[in-house]
Amino acid sequence: MNKNIKNLGDIFYYTLTSMTTLLIFLVIYFLFRFGLFWSLIISLAIGAYFVYKQSMTDNSSSTKKLNRLSPEKESFYKSKGMSKEEIQFFRETMHTAKLKLLRLEKNFVGVSKLEAIEKRNNTIKLAKSLFKGITEEPNRLHEVDKFLYVHLPSLTDLTDKYLEISQHEVKNKSTFDILDESASTIDEMCQLIAEDYVLFKSDDFEDMAIEVELAKKAIERDNGHTQSIESEEL
Repeated sequence: MNKNIKNLGDIFYYTLTSMTTLLIFLVIYFLFRFGLFWSLIISLAIGAYFVYKQSMTDNSSSTKKLNRLSPEKESFYKSKGMSKEEIQFFRETMHTAKLKLLRLEKNFVGVSKLEAIEKRNNTIKLAKSLFKGITEEPNRLHEVDKFLYVHLPSLTDLTDKYLEISQHEVKNKSTFDILDESASTIDEMCQLIAEDYVLFKSDDFEDMAIEVELAKKAIERDNGHTQSIESEEL
């Protein structure tokens, strides 16, 4: 029973906060004139579908278990003064981030609009470099809260939804408007990822815009090929 209530709460929260479902509600209410009650019911149904699909994705990702901690890596963490609980928390947090980052990288491939956004912002290379930097300095985990818990998950979810909508066989003006709005938001989130990288790597925050551009160019120059994090030991 509690699980059902929690799921219903997730559906209401998603419907009321998701840009996609809000736009769908407005289209149904004002364009198709279904009335307030039925527009809300349809939007809730769509929200339920999105919540269900996301939960299925999360469950699928969670099946990729965290590997056993090697003696070498355990020694490395202990040299940083980390307790057993801190090590476990760090490894689980970074494992979740790795799965999201790999999914994000996959989402950016094959869709010209998303590929252009990623290339312009150098998002994957910056994100992977930041990921590796965190694994090398685990004591700085608290400095990347926004990257790990807000920016990376949000960007991954946004690209998930963009791909889903873009694959609709029938598209109308509202669909293209949603895609354009989503693309703009994705671009903004990519810029935030770049800022996360700069904040972690740089000691000079006087001009964030310049630092971000320098970071993009430096990553492109020093790393012509996208780094792999699949084999990164945690």
